[in-house]
Amino acid sequence: MGYMTVIMPKSIKEERLQWIKPIATGEVRLCDVAKVCPYSQRSLERWLRAYRERGEEGLVPTSTRPKAQPRETSIRTKERVLELRNDKHQCAQKIAWDLADEGIALHARTVGKILKAEGLTRKYRVRKIRYKYVKATLQPGELIEIDVKYVPHKLSGKRFFQFTAIDVATRWRYLEVFDEQMKHHVIQFVMTVRQRFAYPVRAIKTDNHAIFTNRYYGSYKSTVPYPRLHMLDAYCREFGIEHYLIDPGKPAQNGTVERSHRTDQEHFYDRVSFTTPGELRLKLRLWNMYYNDTRHLGLYGRTPNEALSLTRPPYVRA
Repeated sequence: MGYMTVIMPKSIKEERLQWIKPIATGEVRLCDVAKVCPYSQRSLERWLRAYRERGEEGLVPTSTRPKAQPRETSIRTKERVLELRNDKHQCAQKIAWDLADEGIALHARTVGKILKAEGLTRKYRVRKIRYKYVKATLQPGELIEIDVKYVPHKLSGKRFFQFTAIDVATRWRYLEVFDEQMKHHVIQFVMTVRQRFAYPVRAIKTDNHAIFTNRYYGSYKSTVPYPRLHMLDAYCREFGIEHYLIDPGKPAQNGTVERSHRTDQEHFYDRVSFTTPGELRLKLRLWNMYYNDTRHLGLYGRTPNEALSLTRPPYVRA
């Protein structure tokens, strides 16, 4: 008794050739093969065309993945993103705004992916405890945070101090440098802020440093002859200004001015050189002008000076 030998294909090319070769030689029609073939007629037509053009090599399967993404960001645009990052050290959203000013439409997430691919993103630590902050609508002058930052380097062998006032609603800032931390410097600074700010100052918020309050010092607790009122509190009472204090050891409650101090450190003190107090005051004034004309995420792409011109500034965290 004889047996029929069936040769099984060893590759995809051989399997396709078994179906296509009889059609190519004219032994059978393609429509008849399509009735018994497990593959679609469209696949048979595609294989037959490839076989007639390139022979058996045309039946070798190739990747159908496109060689290039048709919507891929151009190389020049990527280079421009990196140029803005290295020049201004800004986040993805601000870079996207700058590109829009140049006529380049690129989403902030795409900018972030480009920065991440180049290893230029900041790695933040994961916070296990999350606080819920209440968002409140604030008007210009309703709350101004005030704090003092040490100038990193001594000038002429002497330490200097940067006094900072920032309006929570508009992020408008005013900076001034003093050679000491004294109570009368605080009064002088607040007076200047009230003169330069376009709206009445209704409240200020500070930490518990001795130049801002005596609540945690003996002069406040003394009863002989009566508790002595701090100079800043007396000034605020005279002009109807509320003075809020943060809880001890909670600098996050003064977060707006603390965040601006980090910006000062990264974009001014780490990148700008100065040798004299006069040079420091001049360059710090120019830097503050630049800051007030810089777009902010908390203002939805507006600058502090633009936010001052709005009748209803966007809400921010109190």
